[in-house]
Amino acid sequence: MVMPSQMPLSPDAGSEISPAMPPSRVVAAPSAPAAELTATPKRRSFTAKYKLRILNETDRAADTGGVSAILRREGLYSSALTDWRRQRAAGTLGALQPRPRGPQMAPVNSLQAELSKAHREVSALRRRLDQAEAIIAIQKKVAALLDEMEQTPERSGKS
Repeated sequence: MVMPSQMPLSPDAGSEISPAMPPSRVVAAPSAPAAELTATPKRRSFTAKYKLRILNETDRAADTGGVSAILRREGLYSSALTDWRRQRAAGTLGALQPRPRGPQMAPVNSLQAELSKAHREVSALRRRLDQAEAIIAIQKKVAALLDEMEQTPERSGKS
C-alpha cells in the first residue's frame, strides 16, 4: 500500500509506476462538515412542554431502569434532569421556562420612581430658594447703599 505522502505529485510522474507496486486509492475528504459541528456553537434551550414530556417519560421508565436510555437518546445530562425535577417541584410550569443568561434585572418598584421624582423636585426647589435668597440679599444691600447715599449728601451739606 502506498501512503498518500508518497504519491506522485505530477501526472507524468504517475506513468512510471512499477508493476510491483499496486495502484493506490486516494479517498477524498468530505466536502461538508459533520452535522454536529457548526461554525459557531449554539446553546440549546428547551421549552417547558419538552421538559415535562421528558420528566414524564423518565418517571415512567424509572421502574424499568430506562432513564439512561432516554437521556442518551435525547442527548441530555442527568444534572439537567435533576434541575428540571427541582423546578417542577417548585410548583409552576413557568419555573420550567428557560431564563435568559446574564445578570437579572431587578423588578421595577413604582415607589422608587416616585421617590426619584420627588428628589428631582426637591433639588429644583432648593436651587430656586437659593436664587431667591441671593436676590433678597442683594436687594437688602442695594437698599442699604441707597439709604447711605441719601444720608451722605445731607451730612456733607450740613458740614
